[in-house]
Amino acid sequence: MHQGPSRRFVRWGVALAGAVLAATAQAQAACKTLLASGNPQYPPYLWRDPDHDTRLIGAIAELAEWLGNELGVTIDLRYVGNWARVQEETRAGRVDMIAGAFFTLPRTEYMDYAMLPFRETRSVIIQREGATFPYQRWEDLVSRKGLTVINNSFGQAFDRFANESLSLAKVSSLDQALQMLERGRADYLVYEDSPAEAYIARLGLRSLRLMPTPVAQEQLYVTVSHRSPCNTPELRGALTRAMFKLRQNKLMNGFVDRGVQLWKEQERKGL
Repeated sequence: MHQGPSRRFVRWGVALAGAVLAATAQAQAACKTLLASGNPQYPPYLWRDPDHDTRLIGAIAELAEWLGNELGVTIDLRYVGNWARVQEETRAGRVDMIAGAFFTLPRTEYMDYAMLPFRETRSVIIQREGATFPYQRWEDLVSRKGLTVINNSFGQAFDRFANESLSLAKVSSLDQALQMLERGRADYLVYEDSPAEAYIARLGLRSLRLMPTPVAQEQLYVTVSHRSPCNTPELRGALTRAMFKLRQNKLMNGFVDRGVQLWKEQERKGL
């Protein structure tokens, strides 16, 4: 017997619904593990484990483990390359989550920010002893030759000012930038204070000094790639609730304290 158009449409609709349900179930199963990464030169927050090249350790690693328990998933925090590469992988959807990013408008084009930040950081000017200059405001940098790390942000306002008014060369890593500054290849370096201090101590660069007046004070966020199959309203809501709990209980302070101690222990051992 010949089937009418309406019956064929019903069968197609049932088949399509079945396919959607199957794909949804498959995505939900896959999302029991989220691949995360972050800036691998970012102590005491994050750095590569000297015993396991693909593993990241530090305060943010402890945050990721806690966050995974709160969300009921495994967050696989892994080294995928330098900070610029991490952002590229997140843009492509090959990394689901970044653990630790400042807010900038360009980044919202490829990832969603959890509503609440987990830490405020200070970015500062670093100079070489014997070649210092007075720094109190951004305009003091205009006639100077500066350095920073590729794809690093210091907040929307400073980023715009730097693009429009500063001579700011960008290199691939923090240790490279610090060594270039120490050799007199630039007048200053702009970076966050805690990671800079940690690397200055480890590299033995005793001639470098951090200026007391900050360039910016910015918040760190957890983000989720737009292209991640795990980026759902449910996940974003759960992230917001977890971030609220983290802040309410002031858990990040303990994570950071233990990150500082771990970095110092490794430094004493020469790792």
